[in-house]
Amino acid sequence: MGVQQYEDLSKDVKKLFKLDTKNTSYVIAVVDDEQFLGHVYYGQKLNDYHLDHLLRIKEGPFVPSRNNRDRGSFLDSFPMEYPAHGLGDYREDCISIRTEEGNTGLSLNYVSHKITLGKPALDGLPASFGTEQECETLEITCKDSHTGLEAVLMYTVFEDVDVITRSVKVVNPSEKTLFLTRVMSACLDMDNRDFEAVTLHGSWARERHIQTVPVSHAKLSVESVRGESSHQDHPFMALKTKGADDDHGEVYAMNFVYSGNFKAMVQNDQFDQLRMIMGIHPEDFSWKLNPGETFQAPEVVMVYSAGGLGTMTRTFHDFYRNHLIRGKYKDKKRPILINNWEATYFEFNTEKLIAIAKQASELGIEMLVMDDGWFGDRFDDNRALGDWVVNEEKLPGGLKYLVDEVNKLGMKFGIWFEPEMISPDSDLYREHPDWAIAIPGRVGTRSRNQYVLDLSRREVLEHTYESVARILRSAHIEYVKWDMNRQLTDIGSAVLPADQMGELYHRYVLAVYELQERLMKEFPYLLLENCSGGGARFDPGMLYYSPQIWCSDDTDAIERLMIQEGTSMIYPLSAMGAHVSDCPNHTVGRVTPFETRGYVALAGTFGYELDVTKIPQEDREMIPEQVAMYHKYNDLVREGDYYRIASYSRNHMFDCYGVVRKDKEEALFTYVQVMNRPNYHSRRIFFKGLDPEKLYQIEGEEGTYTGDVLMKAGYLVQNLWGDYKARLIHVVKA
Repeated sequence: MGVQQYEDLSKDVKKLFKLDTKNTSYVIAVVDDEQFLGHVYYGQKLNDYHLDHLLRIKEGPFVPSRNNRDRGSFLDSFPMEYPAHGLGDYREDCISIRTEEGNTGLSLNYVSHKITLGKPALDGLPASFGTEQECETLEITCKDSHTGLEAVLMYTVFEDVDVITRSVKVVNPSEKTLFLTRVMSACLDMDNRDFEAVTLHGSWARERHIQTVPVSHAKLSVESVRGESSHQDHPFMALKTKGADDDHGEVYAMNFVYSGNFKAMVQNDQFDQLRMIMGIHPEDFSWKLNPGETFQAPEVVMVYSAGGLGTMTRTFHDFYRNHLIRGKYKDKKRPILINNWEATYFEFNTEKLIAIAKQASELGIEMLVMDDGWFGDRFDDNRALGDWVVNEEKLPGGLKYLVDEVNKLGMKFGIWFEPEMISPDSDLYREHPDWAIAIPGRVGTRSRNQYVLDLSRREVLEHTYESVARILRSAHIEYVKWDMNRQLTDIGSAVLPADQMGELYHRYVLAVYELQERLMKEFPYLLLENCSGGGARFDPGMLYYSPQIWCSDDTDAIERLMIQEGTSMIYPLSAMGAHVSDCPNHTVGRVTPFETRGYVALAGTFGYELDVTKIPQEDREMIPEQVAMYHKYNDLVREGDYYRIASYSRNHMFDCYGVVRKDKEEALFTYVQVMNRPNYHSRRIFFKGLDPEKLYQIEGEEGTYTGDVLMKAGYLVQNLWGDYKARLIHVVKA
């Protein structure tokens, strides 16, 4: 069983909970007469549960029942499982409140627990799922005796995939209103072992670049207060032992299943103890909790790896593929699409789109996606957001005619929306200016000449949903690209009362989730692809609603090596929208061989973003080959184990990564030579993930090799002529 309970280990340890996965253990203890909840251990799986010595309660300052004189010293050094604010623990806390009287102190102590098979859903929130055979859940109820507030700490153990998820439900059973001012979802207290923090940072078109920094005597945080998980920072943090790499060392990782403001922080205190927390960012957050009401915090996915970052990566991949992604396309090959954005931008009509579709269908491409510019008075990006009616000047005969014509070519049809936004120059804004998020009396801050709709208002949410659904009901549309091209600011609502204005950020995210959940229920056949300025909301929350997410607006194959490297550290390749685009690349001006663009896009969902009627003939002739390549390898790419072999971001010369089938009978390694070198020998590449005993053959070459040889002695890749060249190395069981 994944959850085990033990009683009365010692005079001071009243209860102990041991959460076991296949390879890890997580241990919690109830301590002292006051029933403090303490973190004991997280790491490699243990057979024994006698771990109370790790809590240091047999050394000063001792527990309060034996030394209440130094109660503050105890609270400020004890490894808290879920630390509260204002009563003696001066470290970063997980929960804080404000009472009607203005007081803020809180102390949460163990009251009760229950253990159940399976995993309960989180009301209104995306969350992982599992059957009673796949997981087990521990719920520990803690209570503050002064205010009556309760916090239910929820742990779900996914034994076979080495994952523990955490979330918190806050309950107000008292007769007074309480205001939550901070509710984090997970905390991990442990001794520092010269840890390094791994995070993902970036900007528009440079998302999720990997950064590693030492943990020092300070607070280190990554966070977003932009109303979304953001281009700039990512809701992920890992602590790794010094020198740990893809294959060696210990890693403690957290990933937040949420798409709004977040904070991930690690603090090294005076005793060289670390506290790592993750949850909703407390800035501008407040939640009015009336008597009898609850607040559900989002989920954190926790992974421990004793086999370096590579094992962490493969754990996340397996978990998200099996326990987060849902819907028709969960385990299916995605259609190869062609998106007209970089092909035409706003300059298109029915004739042009059908011409692209006709050529694309002849080449084996399976879906046409019509991007921005098909609605209202949308001839540029300065107007018409919110006016979701077909522009028949561009599309004579309407949307159904276009869709039917594309379907006649044997292709599916997809469409772009940006439903969360509103243009000041739009019929909707002229009719309902108060529907935009804004601070009354202030001139709104525009970004991309647009505002954000106040989706916390029921009438705005209903109008938004119907605007999208009406279009989808009007024609046979099988794919939606859901975009969001600006971040939130000027936080204010025309209807929220003053004591609830701090709820707007979170209510907005909940509304987005509701919209997408309703969309998937009414149109279960849809392939939904989330997008936010490219890759700003590439997070587990969005992955719950859409099996793939637009990875970045940067489609340059070389820049994508770093973007996809960082993204694939957490997310399966099947989640990454990846396209072959035109050259010179529209973002960086780089010219990369068409073949290389195809190989790099293969490590994703695969598609095209170009005008297939205008590209050089030699490139056009290569598309059927790439289509065949995708169909040949996609099952392997989508389902296989991912291995990082070499990183261009670190060596500045070449990149190499691979996917290996679960039974280890097939593998595909992608080698990208970014910079050629003169007078240089072949490069020795050490494959990973193969069976050392199996005999393998490299497709297209003579001879065989054992997996042992390919992994330990290596394989020679000949120098390729030119920069930005690449090759696929297909390894099959001989």
